Amino acid sequence: MRLIIDTDPGIDDALALLYLAAQPGVEIAAVGSVHGNAPAPRTAANARRVLDEAGLRDVPVAVGAHRPLAQPLRTSEFVHGDDGLGGEGGDVDVTRGESAAEQLVRLARANPGRFTLLALGPLTNVALALLLEPDLPDLLDAVVVMGGAIRVPGNRTAHAEANVHLDPEAADLVLGAGFRLTLVGLDVTEAVRVDSAWIDALNASPAPVARFSAAALRYYVDFYTKALGYRTFTPHDPLAAAILLDPTLATYDHLAVGVELTGTHTRGRTVADLRGNRAEGTGHRIAVARTVDTARFHSGLLAALTR
Repeated sequence: MRLIIDTDPGIDDALALLYLAAQPGVEIAAVGSVHGNAPAPRTAANARRVLDEAGLRDVPVAVGAHRPLAQPLRTSEFVHGDDGLGGEGGDVDVTRGESAAEQLVRLARANPGRFTLLALGPLTNVALALLLEPDLPDLLDAVVVMGGAIRVPGNRTAHAEANVHLDPEAADLVLGAGFRLTLVGLDVTEAVRVDSAWIDALNASPAPVARFSAAALRYYVDFYTKALGYRTFTPHDPLAAAILLDPTLATYDHLAVGVELTGTHTRGRTVADLRGNRAEGTGHRIAVARTVDTARFHSGLLAALTR
């Protein structure tokens, strides 16, 4: 499987990259950074650091969109630390060249149908790539997006999941564009929070990737422990990566999903008509993950990070 990854590392993004790097038969062809957990130049540097940690020094990283399409920049260092990587970001230089959107379009045009896109942050780069190449949905084999909340509350606001809320216009454009798309949202990511024993098992491993992961996770675990009252964290992006590699981990609904753009209280909410045969409209339907085999996911993630 050949992957292009659009991401905003981010501690859980880093775990997703490390998880994928450990999988046989997976080629990470390119990475694009985007604003989100930190500004885009910082997330590019973090992606470079993580790829280097995984031994993937030849994988190119393109700096992506510095701000959303139609609203001010907001970032999430309060969750991921000042450097976006729990203090493990380091001082890594990323050479500027083509943008992440340009990189995505170039690779898709040159290799039609050969790449799968994994989008782990706000969808600004993907939306910009669509504007550059309207045929992008036909040029990519598939797209997996971590984002949204269909039947559950949001995490950035009462109604909106963070990646969608940080660029609602981009998300609305991408979700309705006609991609063969799987949406991995809070409905499933918040159902697979790890427990204290899982964290202890990671911390006990002497493997270099495990040591790096454990160091970065300290900030993330501390955030979740304070917020929820018990020792845990939510592996949003690793779950999206795992479902990309093994779709049988999840069950799915096939729904037309849009994004609320104007609501005072609901801007950024992912909206789907759940009325079955009474559902209105003929919008493009995507696969929305509904349930997950939690035990299989947890064991696979731990095995990848500790080998």
